[in-house]
Amino acid sequence: GDYALVSDCHSAALVSRDGSVDWCCFHRFDARPVFARLLDWDRGGHFRIAPVGRYTVTRRYRPGTNVLETCFEADDGVLVVVDCMAMRRRAGAPDATRTHSHHQLLRLVRCEGGRVRVHVEFAPRFDYGLTIPRLELRGDVAVVYGGADALVLQSELPVTQVEVCSCAGEADLRAGDEAFVALTYALPHQLDVHRIDRDEVRSRIDVTCRFWVDWSARCTYEGSYREQVVRSALVLKALTNAPTGAIVAAPTTSLPEDVGGVRNWDYRYAWLRDAALNLYALFALGYTEEAHAFMSWVERTTAGRAEDLQIMYGVGGERFLPEIELGNLDGYRGSRPVRIGNAAVEQFQLDVYGYLLDTAWLYHRAGGDITPSFWGFLTGVVDVVDRRWCSPDEGIWEVRGGRRHFVSSKVMAWVAVDRAIRLARARRLPADLARWTALRAEIRRRVEREGVDPATGAFVQAFGTRALDASNLLIPLVRFLPANDPRVRATIDRTVRELAPDGLVYRYLERDDGLPGGEATFVICSFWLVDNLALVGRTERARELFERLLGYANDVGLLAEELDPLSGELLGNFPQAFSHVGLIGAALNLARAGLGA
Repeated sequence: GDYALVSDCHSAALVSRDGSVDWCCFHRFDARPVFARLLDWDRGGHFRIAPVGRYTVTRRYRPGTNVLETCFEADDGVLVVVDCMAMRRRAGAPDATRTHSHHQLLRLVRCEGGRVRVHVEFAPRFDYGLTIPRLELRGDVAVVYGGADALVLQSELPVTQVEVCSCAGEADLRAGDEAFVALTYALPHQLDVHRIDRDEVRSRIDVTCRFWVDWSARCTYEGSYREQVVRSALVLKALTNAPTGAIVAAPTTSLPEDVGGVRNWDYRYAWLRDAALNLYALFALGYTEEAHAFMSWVERTTAGRAEDLQIMYGVGGERFLPEIELGNLDGYRGSRPVRIGNAAVEQFQLDVYGYLLDTAWLYHRAGGDITPSFWGFLTGVVDVVDRRWCSPDEGIWEVRGGRRHFVSSKVMAWVAVDRAIRLARARRLPADLARWTALRAEIRRRVEREGVDPATGAFVQAFGTRALDASNLLIPLVRFLPANDPRVRATIDRTVRELAPDGLVYRYLERDDGLPGGEATFVICSFWLVDNLALVGRTERARELFERLLGYANDVGLLAEELDPLSGELLGNFPQAFSHVGLIGAALNLARAGLGA
């Protein structure tokens, strides 16, 4: 919660309230970081600009942008630091893909009053701290080499070399004084020390601001909580890889669900599970170009045999994402292991077929085209569902304790067949509708027979258990049953009593998931509860919970994956696209409920 995100729609950095860049990947979200103090305070590397001595901090994003302003009020003066990853537009290209990156982090320092002594620390580390680079200081330029990466630092603040791999310095600024620091990434064999002046820095910041302001102004949502909805949309855009259209789940890896625990995962990839929710949010807010670009990525990436469909991919469509543990890093606040890659890519998750077909259905409803080749692939997906829906799987939460017959997975298998039937009828596409209709009915019968607790009438986590799972809050959202169905209402009531005793929702409480330790409440599950309460007419309770959730966002409006219900601490990878998509969906449902729709 101490961090703010800056992005150029290629990669991202996290800046602390202390003025320190403690996480930064250039070129791609899943690239090797050049600063990773977030995962190891001593070995990770950082880049800090802040006043010497005592100060208080306030910060904000410039309105409608992902450009950060941090204001330090020191004893003798006020210092403002502007941070952004510089963007440039490509003339004539669609909005969703017209951004190019300078692969450059800009930091503009300005004394707003009095006198401030400014301290700079620049300590890059490559390859997750494994590579200590060589730094060569050439006047106001530092050139850094290490392995497959290189950096060029140009600084108007004076710095001197401290070690072979770092430099630091201090300077006095008086009211009106301004200075910049520009950090540019390059491949070592393409390194070019291109100097820029302060006017060029200001111009690049202005261009970046204009891009974000123009983009956020396109949001068509005008209901309540527009500021929070627009901020969440800006997070989604910031987590979009502009060249491909893919949206990553988060820009970070291994931020723990349980501080000191082992539930630490790499989320810098694109999940098909997220696709339907992302597409729904983009279309609902008027971002049609982004939605089309994202759907193009889905169609390209899933090409091939339906049997080979994965739950997640790299931003370029990569399928090989092996999970590796980095024993050299301490982890966030001692949370080991640090992982890169994600072994869940090898899991069987039945629900992925439903999310893919739902994505295609939403795309069609928004006017998108379903090509013959993609339809051929989707019909193959239905065939896979027909063969595999009776099998147990690892489920939506990617448990590592063995496969089970998860109810939400079976529901999404039903969604896969239902959306295929709807698509075939709406677009008059070739399909074995009689067989698909019988299959859809068969899946429903089994879910309703084995997925409901006879004592309470609520849907359960898996066949043969009475345990609850918050993923069943999706049942009315994906139209498996209407919200006024008694089983849906019973599921809501039991979720409130057992999974949300304090109002915030746990994914599940029975811990047979193959991992030690526990976890906090899940943000998107709490927003799903808002959706359900709004759908069944408990509008005031829904609004109360929604506003409470907004209060857990950090000072610049960002949400992580999870919330500690006791301390309010943000946990898990950050910021989390899933959480912000949940916020957008809940705001839309509240708006509809308020209009009586």
